[in-house]
Amino acid sequence: MKIKEKLKEDFIKAGLLSLYFAIWFCALAFLAATRFQHDQLKLAVFGFALIKAALCAKFMVLTQAVYPIHYDRSRGLFGALFLKSILYLFSILVLSYLESGIDSQIHGTSFIAGILNFGRGDPLYILALSIVYWLIVWPYLVFCGISVSLGKISTRELLFGVRTKP
Repeated sequence: MKIKEKLKEDFIKAGLLSLYFAIWFCALAFLAATRFQHDQLKLAVFGFALIKAALCAKFMVLTQAVYPIHYDRSRGLFGALFLKSILYLFSILVLSYLESGIDSQIHGTSFIAGILNFGRGDPLYILALSIVYWLIVWPYLVFCGISVSLGKISTRELLFGVRTKP
């Protein structure tokens, strides 16, 4: 595959993955905003969600370029993808900590205080958040694994049906 075609494919993948993450992260931001802020809904939380979605997508596309998903029938799909999902989860958590630090700076407190206050400093909350983040990443990785094992066209047809030409 030519470099230009590969770049175009990665750009499209990053865009679609950004959209996927943006839907999830905006939904979580909306849930959190409606749960904890009774006065008004602040649009800044959605901006952070969109930025985090784009950063996570870019990180995953770059990681997949360096460490492509390989399907090994002897390990199965779960075995091949589980460690990658933990790596991606870790990257999302790091970005979430950074987001908390930046948000605290915007609101006039220190970056370090914001990082330490991530998840209200509650390890149980951070664990719960990690599980939710893993549940976001896992379907995408399964989709990628199925695409590798069946091929892109077969996977697309399996999920969306056969394209008919007009």
